[in-house]
Amino acid sequence: MTLPAALISLATASPPHELEQGAVGEAARAMFAHRYRDFDRLFPIFQNAGIVRRQSVMPMEWYFQPRSWPQRTAAYIVGATDLFVDAAERALTRAGLTAGEVDTVVTVSSTGIATPSLEARAMGRMAFRDDVSRVPVFGLGCAGGVTGLSVAARLAKAAPGSVVLFVCVELCTLAARLDELTPANMVATALFGDGAAACVLSTADNGLRTIEAAGEHTWPDTIDIMGWNVDPEGFGVIFDRSIPAFATANFRAAMEGILSRMGLGMEDVDRFVCHPGGAKVIEALEVSLGLGQGALDREREVLADHGNMSAPTALFVLERVLADPTRPRLMMSALGPGFTASCVSLAA
Repeated sequence: MTLPAALISLATASPPHELEQGAVGEAARAMFAHRYRDFDRLFPIFQNAGIVRRQSVMPMEWYFQPRSWPQRTAAYIVGATDLFVDAAERALTRAGLTAGEVDTVVTVSSTGIATPSLEARAMGRMAFRDDVSRVPVFGLGCAGGVTGLSVAARLAKAAPGSVVLFVCVELCTLAARLDELTPANMVATALFGDGAAACVLSTADNGLRTIEAAGEHTWPDTIDIMGWNVDPEGFGVIFDRSIPAFATANFRAAMEGILSRMGLGMEDVDRFVCHPGGAKVIEALEVSLGLGQGALDREREVLADHGNMSAPTALFVLERVLADPTRPRLMMSALGPGFTASCVSLAA
């Protein structure tokens, strides 16, 4: 009999610099209002984002000056490696394991480019074995926390008894742009935070939850909804304003299809654990899934405390939801570039 992969532990980590949303809004006004005639019309985004505070790898004043691609990359390599180590060490400690017991490391990150990748840069500090398998993954965007978890679970299941460490790190704030006077850049400036999460998976322990199944749905002709533009300055965000409306109209059918392929129905899910991309996206998911207003309370809490950190955000939500033992079957979901819905079912 093939043993399922279990989530043995989950930990999250945040960088040291705290950004209060009110201060970010006023800083954005100072940077953009005199150059962007639509700024006053868009400013309510900062006030209505559902965010109280966010964290970043750099202090706020770093963002006041134009930054080149090499400067952003240098900040990414240092900040992302530090967060990788922080989250990974916490997850291993909670699992009662050492880095030397890890057989495979899955690293998900889409907000910077590092070759060698982050787990290689962290090997000396973490004391991974020299024969550890490395699986870096780029390009999943906001769906990376969920898709990465499913990849890690499949690797654990394929090698029974092995230990798989999954680490997800995103430094979204490094994509802040002074040169892009666009609604998408204003939304990114109002929403983005930095963070990391790590999970330990194995078939050798019952763990917190069993990874029951995973599935994805990619809508055709939607590659322009979400992603990055890449130019000499670095990454520039692509956010289509239709994302909340698209989710309201299309997410439920995709979820029902994914559940059906798992042999489940909507009624079998005790708690949906969703990536809180923004206040309007949370509302759209509640409407689409028929959950009732306010049902995604943990999602709103994470958004308020950390902003949209892209891929790790859903794992921050999962960490809070796992504290409630009355929800035996959880369905994680996130929407990411593709445009893709990624889902993982976790059973008690």
